[in-house]
Amino acid sequence: MTDAYVHANAFANRDALTGVRTRRLMALCLDFVAVSVIATLLYLLLLVFTLGLSFFFLPPLWPIVAFFYSGVSMSSSRMATPGMRAMDLEVRMRDTGAPVPFLNAAAHGAFFYLSWFFPLVFLVTLVDSEKRFLHDIVSGVIVLRRL
Repeated sequence: MTDAYVHANAFANRDALTGVRTRRLMALCLDFVAVSVIATLLYLLLLVFTLGLSFFFLPPLWPIVAFFYSGVSMSSSRMATPGMRAMDLEVRMRDTGAPVPFLNAAAHGAFFYLSWFFPLVFLVTLVDSEKRFLHDIVSGVIVLRRL
């Protein structure tokens, strides 16, 4: 049995899913702060370099930073955002257990931030046996505890 198979079928191993929702909430708080700090520093840096002209063009900077933050960090060899790593979580492809490619990871982040406009979709995790949120299901990933 390969490591990928074990991770792909983590719902059979309840230890990998124990406390995932709580840990994800804490990871969200840490990642939200990290993205905000990065976006603020980038915004101020660009504001200085463009002598204030970027003030009119950079209001959507936070979502752009969040998109690449999620995509790059979840598709890295550590398979998690820094907040997820702090909470001992990792993200894998649901079907194969393989690391998440950049596009899936970035789409996962985009779907997550879009789901804040429709908060009822977060209730999906209460009925899903693998404790996956709707944005996990749509992007084809599963979030597990590192064992």
